[in-house]
Amino acid sequence: MLDIEYSVSEAPMPPATQLRVCVLASGSSGNCIHVESPTTALLIDAGLSARETLRRMAAAGLDPAKLRAICISHEHADHIAGLLQLHKRLGLGLYANRDTALAIRNAQDLPWNLFSSGSRFAIGDIEILPFPLPHDAYDPVGFVLTCGTSRLGVATDLGIPTQVTRERLRGCQLLVLEANHDETLLQNSFRPWALKKRIRGRQGHLSNETAAMLLTEIAGETLQQVFLAHLSRECNTLELAMQIVRNRLAAAGLDRIRVLPTHPDRPSEFGEC
Repeated sequence: MLDIEYSVSEAPMPPATQLRVCVLASGSSGNCIHVESPTTALLIDAGLSARETLRRMAAAGLDPAKLRAICISHEHADHIAGLLQLHKRLGLGLYANRDTALAIRNAQDLPWNLFSSGSRFAIGDIEILPFPLPHDAYDPVGFVLTCGTSRLGVATDLGIPTQVTRERLRGCQLLVLEANHDETLLQNSFRPWALKKRIRGRQGHLSNETAAMLLTEIAGETLQQVFLAHLSRECNTLELAMQIVRNRLAAAGLDRIRVLPTHPDRPSEFGEC
């Protein structure tokens, strides 16, 4: 039985402010993104242990006392490993949709704030719009976070770019976008055929090329920076992903867009919008 606090609010947005982003971890070993405005900070996913999350925040100069909440994209272990301990240690608000909350073992009795895809809610001065993603989870979502004129999009586990994904991410100045694998490296890997099929499937993960094509479709005049996220250790390299995306953007006349790396073992640099 879910113990639910419907404290999701519709707080008015302040005038133009900034969002600052640090990807604390990205990859199959754990995913966690720190987002902050001038008055509010939150985590997108909690795939590291509580101790490691706090250690990486300290390394990046981030204050855990400012954290207000954790927003969960889906229930896979690499996105929720530190959820319970972070909630207990810091008293953070927990946000997920109903199917995701129900799917997280040993967490159904927590005071979840439930959201629905397509319905906006606010945490402090950050407005959040969850949207559905095609991935092999119960009800996975991406997020668009807005504070004043700043707009951040997060889509880290998706098999294909849907029209909804394009519509939601278009107009963002900063993206955290999956570039999971290189097609050739995946094909030549020793992974089982069924796993390769799942990764390539509609509910799997984006390849470097597909991520690059999506970026050229949605960049417009707005997009300034993109973090490449959730890279496979076995079927990708950071250098390859960065090269493919940068080359594709340059060919489309979009080499003004800054392409930023993420890492499984340390925080990224900061992105701002």
